[in-house]
Amino acid sequence: MDWNTTSHLSSDEFRRLQETRLHEFFSHELPYSPFFREEFAKHNLKFSDVRTVDDLQKLPFTSKADIAPTPNNPGKSRALILQPNEKLLKQFASKAKLLNIFARKLFGQDVQKKLEWEYKPVHLHFTTGRTALPTAVGYSTKDLDTLRETARRLFETMGIPDDAVVVNAFPYAPHLAFWLTFYATSSLQLTTLQTGGGKIMGTQKIIDAVEALKANVVTAIPGYFYHCLREAVAQKKDWSHLKFVVFGGERVGDGLRAKVKDLLKEVGAKDVQVLACYALTEGKTAWVQCNEQSGYHTYPDMEVFEVVDEQGKRVPAGQPGELVYTSLNWRGTVMVRYRTGDMVTGVRTDRCPHCGRTVPRIDRDIRRKSDIKEFNLTKVKGELVDLNAFYPLLSGTTEVEEWQLQIAKVNNDPYEVDELVLYVAPKAGITFMQVEHALNRKIMAETGITARIVEKPLQEILKMIGMESELKEKRVVDVRPKV
Repeated sequence: MDWNTTSHLSSDEFRRLQETRLHEFFSHELPYSPFFREEFAKHNLKFSDVRTVDDLQKLPFTSKADIAPTPNNPGKSRALILQPNEKLLKQFASKAKLLNIFARKLFGQDVQKKLEWEYKPVHLHFTTGRTALPTAVGYSTKDLDTLRETARRLFETMGIPDDAVVVNAFPYAPHLAFWLTFYATSSLQLTTLQTGGGKIMGTQKIIDAVEALKANVVTAIPGYFYHCLREAVAQKKDWSHLKFVVFGGERVGDGLRAKVKDLLKEVGAKDVQVLACYALTEGKTAWVQCNEQSGYHTYPDMEVFEVVDEQGKRVPAGQPGELVYTSLNWRGTVMVRYRTGDMVTGVRTDRCPHCGRTVPRIDRDIRRKSDIKEFNLTKVKGELVDLNAFYPLLSGTTEVEEWQLQIAKVNNDPYEVDELVLYVAPKAGITFMQVEHALNRKIMAETGITARIVEKPLQEILKMIGMESELKEKRVVDVRPKV
């Protein structure tokens, strides 16, 4: 079934499709994972008992703690890789797969090569984290075909035209953003400059390329694109051919989107869709908006998303909670009931009012609990602080050009109280006093606490956040000395 047909099925048809895939995957594929064999045995569960989406609620959750490497077990995540052998194949493989293996042997074909094509990890991505060791997520050759398919869907959902010229400004690294753009553009045969980001090609050459190639689409991390765009405005570049800006890797608030659109007008790009992706390294792909106001369109033939409350109980469709992910279609590394740590306002199952697709859509307002957990942060000045609030607040403040928030100790004394120090570069024509006044008001209103605000030159903050040297900008940094 092609994606255009699949993405317009009814909710009942989606449920039947998911439950067919779910039973097949749990009965015939998931048992090849050492981690899940152990988990199911521990909880007296049978793989074949999972037949419906509701049956997922019988299963334990998987979390970062289950898969993140430790110094004593650096290969911990390998247990989530599907690893069939002769004994497991005889026990769990479907009749169709067993017949295929028999036929290949009968005609002298290499069965091992076929199994390696389907299961052996040949491509790795890594999660990014500040305290935990990076977690490897493996893709088999079959998975790379699936990644190409999801990448095509992503571009089709946005309505990228067949004759588009694309500049991929995501950093070249073993993570989703760059590779999804690469696979989407190569599969759809779009003329594309795969820049590798500022660290590889250099910011000035990327800015020049958008103009010289008359690019219609730019894909980039939001903060880095804003940096490039600011330079393009200063250099009076002509980006009038630009129609789509596609963001990944960071949250995109309405304030940042408005700032970007205002600057785009100054380079002649007056009718641009600024769209965002929601990506999950453990989910091995990303989901995108079809419109600036829409949610992230999912692939219900490839995964099941649940939303659960603080007690882990599933909530009704459209209600807020934590997003939980289950794979239906991947090989290599697979996840079941994976608690993402991402808080959503809901998953919608009605028809999208913008594109007419009926796939479930994750509401665009997503807050990452992991932003707090990664810092092991409990209290600052005796108050629990939601660091997630600072990203949209500061990125969307028109008086601020760039910023970095540091969690510090007063006088750098490990026994002193905590403090938040906010370094800002005011926008041209705005005084520091104006910025300080605007931010004091906003920070108190959004977080209930205050921060010490310090002015820094723009170039110094760009260096502090690693604009052209880091995979992601270092926006929130814990600099508290260790006791």
